Amino acid sequence: MSIASALDLGQISKIVHVAKSNLSGKVLPTIIGSNVTVGHSAVLHGCTVEDEAFVGMGATLLDGVYVEKHAMVAAGALVRQNTRIPFGEVWGGNPAKFLRKLTEEEMAFISQSALNYSNLARVHAAENAKSFDEIEFEKVLRKKFARRDEEYDSMLGVVREIPPELILPDNVLPDKVPKTA
Repeated sequence: MSIASALDLGQISKIVHVAKSNLSGKVLPTIIGSNVTVGHSAVLHGCTVEDEAFVGMGATLLDGVYVEKHAMVAAGALVRQNTRIPFGEVWGGNPAKFLRKLTEEEMAFISQSALNYSNLARVHAAENAKSFDEIEFEKVLRKKFARRDEEYDSMLGVVREIPPELILPDNVLPDKVPKTA
């Protein structure tokens, strides 16, 4: 099995197999390119998915399937053995068949999708790496700096402090530069 970078394998289970026993007697590796999005509960079995392709939730790709760059397999599709899904096409159904061509906007979405999920995974990893004490401290901060309506505060004569900004790890959001202490 070969997996490239910036791959989104969804949030729930997936099954990725290398086919060793089949009618042709060939060993079929599963090869997944860069910036690929694979939806929840998808099954990839002895197939190739090129860079910047999209496999929907619950889709099944059988032995010898080849998904080209910027191609999309719809959710729930069953792609039969040795099927090639060409560049820029959407395939769906059981068995999967050509549905339509992708728009330029959809191809741009596919290119960005895996990167978005990869960044989100980093945020989740940073949150899950926090200690119990850090979590409790953030709870206290949230409570202390909970916002109320400014008009309500002014009627009571309350002036609130400005809450501190929480700084995410610098690799989470590449477009934001973290503040230094």
